[in-house]
Amino acid sequence: MSETINNSGLRQYLVVTGNYWAFTLTDGALRMLVVLHFYQLGYSPLAIASLFLFYELFGVITNLVGGWLGARIGLNKTMNIGLLLQVVALSMLLVPASMLTVVWVMAAQAMSGIAKDLNKMSAKSSLKLLLPEDAQGALYKWVAILTGSKNALKGVGFFLGGLLLAQLGFHGAVGSMAAVLAAIWLLSLFLLKKDLGKSKFKPKFKDLFSKSAAINKLSAARLFLFGARDVWFVIALPLYLATEFQWSQTSIGGFLALWVIGYGAVQALAPVITGKKSGKVPGASAAVGWAIALCAIPLLISIGMQYSSAPLWVLIGGLMVFGSVFAVNSSLHSYLIVSLAGRDGVSLDVGFYYMANAMGRLIGTVLSGWVYQAYGLEACLWVSSVFLMLTVFISTTLKNEEG
Repeated sequence: MSETINNSGLRQYLVVTGNYWAFTLTDGALRMLVVLHFYQLGYSPLAIASLFLFYELFGVITNLVGGWLGARIGLNKTMNIGLLLQVVALSMLLVPASMLTVVWVMAAQAMSGIAKDLNKMSAKSSLKLLLPEDAQGALYKWVAILTGSKNALKGVGFFLGGLLLAQLGFHGAVGSMAAVLAAIWLLSLFLLKKDLGKSKFKPKFKDLFSKSAAINKLSAARLFLFGARDVWFVIALPLYLATEFQWSQTSIGGFLALWVIGYGAVQALAPVITGKKSGKVPGASAAVGWAIALCAIPLLISIGMQYSSAPLWVLIGGLMVFGSVFAVNSSLHSYLIVSLAGRDGVSLDVGFYYMANAMGRLIGTVLSGWVYQAYGLEACLWVSSVFLMLTVFISTTLKNEEG
């Protein structure tokens, strides 16, 4: 059977990817805008982290319910709902500065969190349906391309957020993004296939929770994997660069952009890195091996920063290594969940898995603000290594799917 997407499927893939790309640009830019703008206003690291609390919390809920919703009404509708909700979230931040209270921004971030995970779940689930059942090699390749390009554009979004804040101010930046995304949403309403991902059966609410032991274990491993990244990346790193080295908004946005772009590029190349040329697709043993390789890196960065006369260069170099190895881990996980998910109602399994992903980000975000404020960046890196050890342990319990 062919391992390629047919012409109709390719058109749908391009629409899905275009939507995902546009959303990701605004999502990355908005995160950087909020972190830097409220840092300028004198908010503490923990207070800034709290602004994202509802973003991550509602991401957890959305992935769980969104998978069920996608199976019932179709992935085209859940993707378009996600785009519209992001426009609403951006519009909420256009109120006068006096109304931009913590509670209001948290509510806007909650809306954005719902939007982001509806969009991501829809995009990842769609790939399962656009390829033949047995096209595992092609599935790995297309998942890697979608995931890698998304993260590269998220990096561009970080830079865009810092640049727009410097050039247009907070309200000008948010307004311009809302206008562009509203236009893309209108296009998507006409271009996206109407019955994409609609399940032949009508899943009940009890079907939200995965009955597959492999998916449950993979989800738990994903939780700690992404908690390990966000515990230092989301709040601690940008504030550390601003306070310890007096980096400007544009410099911080530019550096994080380059890091995430590189990370996305490695994700897209993951099938080549993990040995696709041998003709095999990776299984659980590959996930274990790459998680082990990642474990020691945060510890080495922390130790190197303590004893080096040039801690900034240790941090930058270490982050490049961490990003590359983490990217392969993330891409492997993204392929494994789409591969393991059932074809009918695929969004149920994918939604449950990304619920765990969102829970990991939620835990990592809260800890990033609290641990950094109380103990500093080095402590965040130690927590990251502990989470990665848990990822390794859980991954070893996965049934090897290599056959």
